[in-house]
Parts: sequence; C-alpha cells; structure tokens
Amino acid sequence: MAQATFSVRMDENLKRQFDALCNEFGMNASTAINVFARAVVREKKIPFEIISSEDDTREKALQAFYMLREHAKANGLQDMTETEIEKEIRAARNGEA
Repeated sequence: MAQATFSVRMDENLKRQFDALCNEFGMNASTAINVFARAVVREKKIPFEIISSEDDTREKALQAFYMLREHAKANGLQDMTETEIEKEIRAARNGEA
C-alpha cells in the first residue's frame, strides 16, 4: 500500500501533550492519527460527539429543567399553576425564598 504524508498544524503545547499521551498508550502521534482516520472511515462519522458551546449550554439547561421537574414531582409540586410558579420566581428574585 502506498503511503501519503498528512501535515497538520496545531498549538505547540497541544502537540506536546498529545505526543505524551500517545506515548502512554504505546504509540506515536502518527499511529494515533491513523487509528482515528480508520475509525472515521469504518464508522462513516467522527467517532465522538462534537458540540458547540451553545449546544452544550442548551443541553445543560434541558438537564437542569428535567432534574427540577423530577424534584417537583418527588415533592408533590408538579401541579403548580403558572401563577404560582411566577410568584415563586418573583419571591426568589427578591430574596424572599
């Protein structure tokens, strides 16, 4: 199989950390990049999730919402009206909670 050169520019500190970690795994950076490339081709996708910080913030907000919903259900508060919820929010914002 013919070999090709693949050149990548990255932050010098990141490269040092990457090289050190690859070494701990018993391989060099070139082998690690080849492992990554093979996984991408085999799976026809990036083999890990890539999300923007905006998506991350949205996901964390949804997780917080679901956690609050479960907490409300566990404490018998799931049937509060919007008016009651707004009253609680106002009280919390005014330091009354």
